[in-house]
Amino acid sequence: MLQIGLTGGIGSGKTRVADLFAARGAALIDTDLLAHEITAPGGLAIPALLEAFGPACLRADGAMDRNAMRELVFSDPAAKARLEGITHPLIRQLTEARAAAIRAGGLHPYLIYVVPLLVESGSWRARVDRVLVVDCSEATQVARVMARNGFSQGQVEAIMARQARRSERLAAADDVVDNEGPPEALPAQVDRLDQMYRTLAGA
Repeated sequence: MLQIGLTGGIGSGKTRVADLFAARGAALIDTDLLAHEITAPGGLAIPALLEAFGPACLRADGAMDRNAMRELVFSDPAAKARLEGITHPLIRQLTEARAAAIRAGGLHPYLIYVVPLLVESGSWRARVDRVLVVDCSEATQVARVMARNGFSQGQVEAIMARQARRSERLAAADDVVDNEGPPEALPAQVDRLDQMYRTLAGA
C-alpha cells in the first residue's frame, strides 16, 4: 500500500490538509492523536509516566498534564528523553497495528501518516514512500499559533526552535502543499496530489 508521510511545522495547517485527503478517501493515522490517546485517563502510557515523573505529571482527571510536561521537557533534556522513551515506542506500536488493519481492510487507495516531527525523527523517512510537507512562512506559523492557542510570540518561537527549520522540511519533501494563502487555495492542491497518489498506488 502506498504510504505518505505528511508533516509541517506548528501552525502550518497539517490537520486541515489531512482532513481534505481523508474526505477524498485516504486512510489517516495521526501520531499526535495517538499521543493524546496514550496519555488520556487510563491510557497505555499513564503507569510508566507515574513511575517516571510522579503524580505531579497528571491532571485531576488522570490524564497527563501536557502544559506541565511541556514546561518540564523544555528546561530538562533528561526529562524529555524519559518522556520520549515512554511515549514513542507505544505510538509506534499503535501506528503499526492500525496500519496493518487498514491494509487488511482494503478500503483505501493509500495511507497518510500525519507526523509533526517526521523530519526530526530520522526513522520515518525510511518508513514511507513519499514525504508531503505543508508549508507556510514562519511569520504565518507564529501568527496562527498565537491566535489558535493563545501563546505568546516567545512561546511559539521556542516551540519552533525545537522543530526542523523550514528549509530542512522542504529539502526532505517529495511533494509540497502551499498553505500561505487562504483556505480556499488548498482543495485544488489536494485534488492534484490525490490523483497522483492514486496513480502511484494503482488505484
